[in-house]
Amino acid sequence: MKEFLINENEAGQRFDKYLTKLMKEAPKSFFYKMLRKKNITLNGKKATGNEKLQTGDTVRLFLSDETFYKFSPHETFSYPVIPLDIIYEDDDILLINKPAGMLSQPDDSHEPSLVEYTIGHLLNIGALEEKDLHTFRPSVCNRLDKNTSGIIAAGRSLAGLQELSVLFHDRILHKDYLCIVKGVISEKKHIHGYLHKDHANNKVTVYKTEQPGTQPVDTLYTPLGNNGRVTLLKVRLITGRTHQIRAHLASVGHPLMGDTKYGNNNFNRDCQSRYHLKHQLLHAWQLTFPEMNGKLARLSNRRFQAALPTQFQHILKEEQLEESYHENLE
Repeated sequence: MKEFLINENEAGQRFDKYLTKLMKEAPKSFFYKMLRKKNITLNGKKATGNEKLQTGDTVRLFLSDETFYKFSPHETFSYPVIPLDIIYEDDDILLINKPAGMLSQPDDSHEPSLVEYTIGHLLNIGALEEKDLHTFRPSVCNRLDKNTSGIIAAGRSLAGLQELSVLFHDRILHKDYLCIVKGVISEKKHIHGYLHKDHANNKVTVYKTEQPGTQPVDTLYTPLGNNGRVTLLKVRLITGRTHQIRAHLASVGHPLMGDTKYGNNNFNRDCQSRYHLKHQLLHAWQLTFPEMNGKLARLSNRRFQAALPTQFQHILKEEQLEESYHENLE
């Protein structure tokens, strides 16, 4: 017999979902059969699998070791530990300033992402144990392109992960970005369009009018200063689509500095020659929480900012936009 005590990060989910994580190789029919025969119990009683687990619940498996390990093969966890630029951390969430060049989430490249680095950090400080990873893994709630820097929110606890996910899904968190674009923009503007994604090429196109297969996109930008050649913009995402800022601004004639996918080739060559810039200069600068109740109420109306990367600061200075940045944002 094996016994498991439900902790905070496992509570709140259906019993059958928990069992699926505990014994990943077992078919669902196996769980329901074992529940019917009382070979799997919850708090010493027969269960159906649709119960909502609570902290302190006891799960007992009256299974042989051979059966358990057949369906729950031993996993070896290995997570790299690197210094992270942590903006804020509590028991439920982490806000991290991701550098350009780091993946937000795992992809087919098998390159380490911020998810693995976050788990490595939590294991290293003792906030997480390897055994916990069988049934709960901390994860990030918003995705930035690999070469976009700035704030990423991660759930440290299941409750934190769930509440953050709702905030991002319902678009009630304000996300403000900073970028430098080609050309002069002198007025604040709300631009609307329709975005179509080419999944095969991982590229999007923004149209002014609705087309088959498109989704509406809304972007609000505020110019902070210009030098007659480029403009420093603060951009607020109203919708949050793939490559939205990059493609939407390019579609209205103001591509981002360094953006090789949506930008202007001559402009980018000049920027690479001047600053060795090889990626879009886009930074997720600020995250503002709404008024909230519940687990994250302590973060109500709080605003968090991610420091600009060194290269971004250098370009601001060289383009004589440093004063505009300090006057309007500090």
